[in-house]
Amino acid sequence: MEVETGCGDDVVSSSNEVQELWPLGEVDQKGARFPCSIVWTPLPVVSWLAPYIGHVGIAREDGTVLDFAGSNFVSVDDFAYGSVARCLQLDRRKCCFPANLAAHVCARSYEHLEAGTAISWDDALRSGARRFEHKCYNLFTCNSHSFVASCLNRLAYDGSVGWNVLNLAALVWLRGRWLGKMAVVRSFLPFAAVGCVGVAMAGWSFLVGMAAFSSLLLGWFLFGVYCIRGLVC
Repeated sequence: MEVETGCGDDVVSSSNEVQELWPLGEVDQKGARFPCSIVWTPLPVVSWLAPYIGHVGIAREDGTVLDFAGSNFVSVDDFAYGSVARCLQLDRRKCCFPANLAAHVCARSYEHLEAGTAISWDDALRSGARRFEHKCYNLFTCNSHSFVASCLNRLAYDGSVGWNVLNLAALVWLRGRWLGKMAVVRSFLPFAAVGCVGVAMAGWSFLVGMAAFSSLLLGWFLFGVYCIRGLVC
């Protein structure tokens, strides 16, 4: 047991040294560079009805954004649906980069092995991109959140390999930051406009319909993620 503990300490120490040697750059909104970050932007039409729904991507260490933008297609440095509105930079020290099974520093080493391991942040994104280049895009079963969640599982970020579309969305919304006032306006103004026009034309029942749509959408993902394994990847 003592030998295993020492090995784990060495790995953690090595990981910390890497952080000191190659520090991450700052987020550069104008240059569209978001090192080791999850990025979010609203979706056309869907976000107008449910503003918490959007399109996400994950950035390499140099800040280049990758996102699952369509069937068999992972976009590189061309974020779909507009500029980034919300950003969350992650800490690489919370990832597990094992050279072999014995070098795992996360508590769920075997689950991590099944999810796919990587020796670096960028390696995890490369392997995740290769997998999703052979998947069909579907908003309800396999979307941009699925891709980012898969990458986080390969990283065993925060010691977890249970990332999915729901807890990823919660992570971005609870811990992410808006990139300026215009990002907030761009995300919520269409929703407010649709709501006002809908109420003017159909009355308050329109808001009830919007609430029902949001509830059904959330219910679908809850059912697909936690009730039927593999329905939502």
